[in-house]
Amino acid sequence: MSVEPWASPQDQAAAELSHSEHRDTPPSQDQEQRPDKLCLDSFWSEVEHIKQGSGYADLDCSRRDSRHAEVFSEGEQEEQWLVDAGLSTLISEDSEDSEDVDKAALLSTLTRTQAEAVKRRVETYTLRKRNKPPPRDVRDIFSSPISQTLLPESQHSEDPAQNSMASVAKSPLSAVTPEHQRGTPKDEYFITDVAYCEQAVIFLKQAKLPQNNSQRRKEDGTLPRVIFPKCRLGVTRIQDLSHADMKKVRQLALIDMTALCDLLELEVKRHKTGKRKNPESPLFGVPLATLLENDQKLKPNTLIPLFLQELLSFLEKKGIDSEGILRVPGSQSRTKLLQQNLEANFYSRQVSWDEVSPNDAAALLKKFIRELPAPLLTAEYLNTFSAVREITELKQKLHMLNLLILLLPEPNRNTLKALLEFLSKVVFKEKKNRMNLWAVATIMAPNLFLHKAVPSRLTEGGEKGQAEKAADVMRLLIRYQDLLWTIPNFLMSQVRRLNENSNRRYQFYDRRFKNLLRKIHTDSREKPEKNSEPHRTVKIQVGDLDSGTMDFQLNLNSRASDLLAQFYRQFLRSPENGKGKMRRNGSVAYSDCALYEVGGNIGEHCLDPDTHLQDLYNSNPGGEWIIKTRPNGSRGL
Repeated sequence: MSVEPWASPQDQAAAELSHSEHRDTPPSQDQEQRPDKLCLDSFWSEVEHIKQGSGYADLDCSRRDSRHAEVFSEGEQEEQWLVDAGLSTLISEDSEDSEDVDKAALLSTLTRTQAEAVKRRVETYTLRKRNKPPPRDVRDIFSSPISQTLLPESQHSEDPAQNSMASVAKSPLSAVTPEHQRGTPKDEYFITDVAYCEQAVIFLKQAKLPQNNSQRRKEDGTLPRVIFPKCRLGVTRIQDLSHADMKKVRQLALIDMTALCDLLELEVKRHKTGKRKNPESPLFGVPLATLLENDQKLKPNTLIPLFLQELLSFLEKKGIDSEGILRVPGSQSRTKLLQQNLEANFYSRQVSWDEVSPNDAAALLKKFIRELPAPLLTAEYLNTFSAVREITELKQKLHMLNLLILLLPEPNRNTLKALLEFLSKVVFKEKKNRMNLWAVATIMAPNLFLHKAVPSRLTEGGEKGQAEKAADVMRLLIRYQDLLWTIPNFLMSQVRRLNENSNRRYQFYDRRFKNLLRKIHTDSREKPEKNSEPHRTVKIQVGDLDSGTMDFQLNLNSRASDLLAQFYRQFLRSPENGKGKMRRNGSVAYSDCALYEVGGNIGEHCLDPDTHLQDLYNSNPGGEWIIKTRPNGSRGL
């Protein structure tokens, strides 16, 4: 098992700035355990600025109005939760057989703790809607013939997730990590093979044992290196999956996140996204989805607003070395004139950035985020992001943030990623700009966690603890962003099982032949044997090579990178330095190619170069392997 330490923002920035002539040595941010007085003063100055400017003067009144109009009513919150989790038919009186099968397929993938979270939501909904005709009892759903047939045998005997978790429970995490792969005592190991809620169950049990109390890492404000044991199927990042599979990931992530909140006793209320008038500005106060839709007409496949791309690009070139960037306020009059100029001339490409002050541009960046009609972290999940600061253990904080990132709508998630990547570059240049990780986190936290559409406790007094907790969540988002934008292995396994169960749905339409069809299906299903598949045919869909094929010989050590290397040798002439376009017999193909698995128990999955192909074949024998050009942004922005 290979172990990959997740790159810090400093490491990311170093890679991106490696071509520059002069490089600063990144300081050790983790030595600063608490924000200094300047950071905390800047935090509350930013809060006051938000309250007094840009329509926030009457923030308390806005909060009252939003609380009255946009909070889910009793029972409505559970109902919306079941809709988002893909389980709305659990409370429907007239569900069809096909919907029962879809519902049972999803339920069959859940661990015990996840299933209990679903039951609690249905039971709470039933109690709050007692005056209405009662929905079907959730216990009937879990014990129905369809569900019982779809449930894997492990659900009736031993849950595989529970088995994996049991091995972790018998000894501390360091004990299940090979000795030569262990880091310093401060290192954290991030396991994603087991559902986060199931890990919390074991952790809470261990925490109650006196002899295990010493295993808990005391929260001292430092941020350790996080080690991710890489599984043989590689790492799956968010944009590696098809939209259909990502929808299932979000449903399962919502269930696991809710189960984790239940275990940690975090009571989180969701808010509705309020309806707002169409803004007069083409840039500010426009919903992200609308802004992107308009921009994609000009530049297809763009992932973040063009205005934000240009603003961040300017700040990276001209502002990243400015002392106090983000903290030192720009001129209000100049910032207002700059905003008016951009609103009038941005899309006509008549805006000149030559005379723009970096501090004014930074102020405009924060204003753009604040004036979004809904929070960047969304009205639905802003309070849940805020609740992360109440969690004690670092790994559980990261578990929650990982799941919350998966739940964000795609425009919000991509925009947040672009913002965090810029902030990590600011931190990297601390020696020039005097903005360390705490400074950047404390100044940006109010801009993300305060929004007039959602009530917040952040403005209730100037306690040091409030500032530190809010900044701590922001600090985690910046520091561990690369880790947070991955899909945990347990969710990938659940998606594969869900697709397999859904593909077998035809068996259940005629109950009389259900068992017979199940036996026939099982007997006829392709079962790969070890070392029985020395070759695999790979389709090629790259430029003029479309519809071509190549054979690849598998062995235990074959990786996706090996297959791609053979493809380059066999079909393409590599250019100097491996960049640019590659030509063969007059045809043109692009160098940014990737291997995908398509079909079987997955929709479409862009593979990590370190994926072990024989393990992939055993995991999804019915899938095809295709080499094609990677879309822009498929492995990051």
